[in-house]
Formats: sequence, structure tokens, C-alpha cells
Amino acid sequence: MPPIPGSGLAKGLAVTLRTMTKKTVTAQYPDTQPELPPRSRGVIALFEENCTVCMLCARECPDWCIYIDSHKETMPAAAPGGRERSRNVLDRFAIDFSLCMYCGICIEVCPFDALFWSPEFEYAETDILELTHERDKLRDWMWTVPEPSALDPAAEEPKEIAAARKTAEKLRTQREQEAAERGATEEGQER
Repeated sequence: MPPIPGSGLAKGLAVTLRTMTKKTVTAQYPDTQPELPPRSRGVIALFEENCTVCMLCARECPDWCIYIDSHKETMPAAAPGGRERSRNVLDRFAIDFSLCMYCGICIEVCPFDALFWSPEFEYAETDILELTHERDKLRDWMWTVPEPSALDPAAEEPKEIAAARKTAEKLRTQREQEAAERGATEEGQER
């Protein structure tokens, strides 16, 4: 059976009339802040103390939007007769958010947990050149990074923690036994 002419228009108008009678749920953004999901990707934050200038994030970035400059400093020997060590010192860490595609590869490849997702999203600029944020701005965003979600209570305890707990319990029982033996010895000497 062929469709009745104008039935699509009637269906569309029916939808319009149904939605016109419902209350709107639009949140007026500047006045009402949105509730973001816990793992939302806003901006990349830098925890500078963990950065060892390994350059993995810059090398793996598909957009080449991470700029890192560093220099080497020689550290004196820790012990007499030891050798001097050299370490990288971070001079510049910048991300050009006009190029960034928010893929998160830089965060995933960082072996020292120096990069994190921050839910901060209000960093628009009037000039595209101002979208390159330096390490000071990235460090400020670090304090907006939420706590990691709690571990699953039904999950298996990590092996490292189980081994540490077992060792701690073993040491505690040893100390208790030694204290009990000392107490028994002191009581025997008093009599």
C-alpha cells in the first residue's frame, strides 16, 4: 500500500507538539556548571616533579604538539670515590592545544606518571597563538585532576601488597614473641 501523501509531515508535527508541552532541560552554561563524567578529557596537566625529560610523550604524539627543552646537569658523587652522575633538567614543557587531538597517547606512554587528564575545559583564547600553554599553566591544572576511582572491593589484592603485609605480620609476631620472652625473663629475675 502506498504511503499517504503528507503522512511524514504529520508525524513530524506530532513530535513537535509532544515536545512543546514538556519542560525544557537546557542548562544555561555560564550560570550553571555542567556535571562532567568522572573520566572526562578536558586538558592535559603536568606533574613536573615526576617528569624525567625522557621525551616519550613528544615522540609518540601523532600531532607533534608537545615541545620539550632540557639541559644536562652534572651531579657530584654521592660517596667519596664514586662517579659523577648527569641528569636531565626540564627547561620548557609546552603543549599546543590548537594542534592537540586529545587522543591521550602522551598520558598512556608516560612511564613516570607525569601527565594526567584534568576535567578543566574552560581555556579558550581569542588568539590561536595563545593556545600553546607552558609548564606553569599545565602545572596549575594538575591540582584540578580528580582522585583515581576506588579499587573494586571484590578484586584480588596485588601480589606486592600481599607480600608486604605478610612480611609486616611476620615481623610483628617476632617482636611480640621477643617482648613476651623478655617479660618472662624479667619476671624470673625479680623472684
